[in-house]
Amino acid sequence: MKTPSGPLLVVEDVPNVLELLEVTLRFKGYTVNTARNGQEALAKIAEERPALIITDILMPKMDGYALAHRLRSDLRTHDIPIIFLSATYVTPEDMDFAISLGAARFIEKPIDTEEFLLTIAELLTQGAEPAPEPLGDHEFYHRYRERLENKLRHKNTQIARNEHLLPTLPPSQRPAFESLLEQATKDRDEIQSELNQIYQKLDEFKRSHQ
Repeated sequence: MKTPSGPLLVVEDVPNVLELLEVTLRFKGYTVNTARNGQEALAKIAEERPALIITDILMPKMDGYALAHRLRSDLRTHDIPIIFLSATYVTPEDMDFAISLGAARFIEKPIDTEEFLLTIAELLTQGAEPAPEPLGDHEFYHRYRERLENKLRHKNTQIARNEHLLPTLPPSQRPAFESLLEQATKDRDEIQSELNQIYQKLDEFKRSHQ
């Protein structure tokens, strides 16, 4: 099988994670392009078609799920293999939704570098399974809403537990938990922002079919 040509596109909004992935892949000889969210990724893909996309799920502006749906719904990009990375969306339901969007692989963070590189090499040399038919917009947004609502409940529970725990901790332990709280709050706000957009999309569908 002919190895697909083109760079690898890494889509990740956390700067140190993005840098680590880029350095790791370049060290192995891959050409790498990067983007910080789905919108940037679409712009990069329009400039140069990648052989493979490695994308986080939870990102601002356009997350990995929405990016995959856009790519699978476009005949010019529907067959580009996608690897999802996530530390947040890791339930069986999250993974099932990723597979329904045509993900070739789903890797949980923190990443096992050896397994990560092996997966990329396999996809580039052996190819991915044919992607399923793209979900219709209404089905995508409906299932996407369920994933976001579930994740929002989980994040709110994390935040509440952390806020309750912080005052009881000795000063030496507080900075670590304050950092966790800050990240959880940032994640919660990004999920809520995505969810608000989905509610708007579903409302538009409902009004257009009345």
